[in-house]
Amino acid sequence: MTTIHGIHHITAITSSAEKIYDFFTFILGMRLVKKTVNQDDIQTYHLFFADDEGNAGTDMTFFDFKGISKAVHGTNEISRSGFRVSNNKALEYWIKRFDKYQVKHTDIKEMFGRKYIFFYDFDDQPYALFSDENLNGVKPGKPWKKGPVPDEYSIIGLGPVFLTVNRLDYMQKVLVDVMGFEKVSKEGQYHLFEVGLGGNGGSIIVEENIILPPHRQGFGGVHHLAFRVTSTEDIHEWENYLFNLGFQTSGYVDRYYFESLYSRLYPGILFEFATDGPGFIDHEETYETLGETLALPPKYMNNRAYVESVVRQFDTKRSDKTFKKEYL
Repeated sequence: MTTIHGIHHITAITSSAEKIYDFFTFILGMRLVKKTVNQDDIQTYHLFFADDEGNAGTDMTFFDFKGISKAVHGTNEISRSGFRVSNNKALEYWIKRFDKYQVKHTDIKEMFGRKYIFFYDFDDQPYALFSDENLNGVKPGKPWKKGPVPDEYSIIGLGPVFLTVNRLDYMQKVLVDVMGFEKVSKEGQYHLFEVGLGGNGGSIIVEENIILPPHRQGFGGVHHLAFRVTSTEDIHEWENYLFNLGFQTSGYVDRYYFESLYSRLYPGILFEFATDGPGFIDHEETYETLGETLALPPKYMNNRAYVESVVRQFDTKRSDKTFKKEYL
């Protein structure tokens, strides 16, 4: 099979598009690179936060489904989203930043030889921040040049993503035998798998837990996890490969900023295969104005006036603002 190159994006659910915009923009210092709507529900926002250019492997996205209840965490879920920074000194900066903005977090700890911090947003969504120090692997993204976090401390992409499962043997077969990951190490109940060039941008950490009940999806939880492939041909190759193994898939899906294929290779967990391009810089928005206007899927483009009349408006314009880099 064509190789998976690492983590592409993570999509989660939030209780508030406005609050998650503030949290990612002003606290995490990640750039909103696209503000659009759910393709099946135009009153649900789909927000994409990423690095300076919206590169694949750096973006976390959010839906704000109306009326959804809070997530109940348990087994058979994508249980924690990971980010990466350049080195251990950056983690020390983030301890100070989280304290300043009253973000719940742990101390700096170490796992698989990598230092990290666990932290949480206003929905108790679980995150991890890993240091790239002494690591090679999947290339990082770029700091948001005009964001509030100094470049040397900035979040530069997605890091290890945590899965909690009650059938480690099943998940290991999916990752290794089906998807081409390599099992690298084990610490207690945690099992490290890497794909592509590895490192923080190509890592999955699987926690085995046979005690917790199954999770229930909601705000404060993850919707799905996407992996990087190169081209349209790769998507079709994975579609045929998974079909021949007996897995059901979504079939090819054009997400306009990338092309996709979805499949539940493990019960309760939705995986996506996504291409690196075309990307977020397009005919609607230049590099300077990414995420500032309401971008619409093609089927709604001729009905912009109607969509804008029913969707809840909020301001995401930053090109006319100056963020002072916050040294703490």
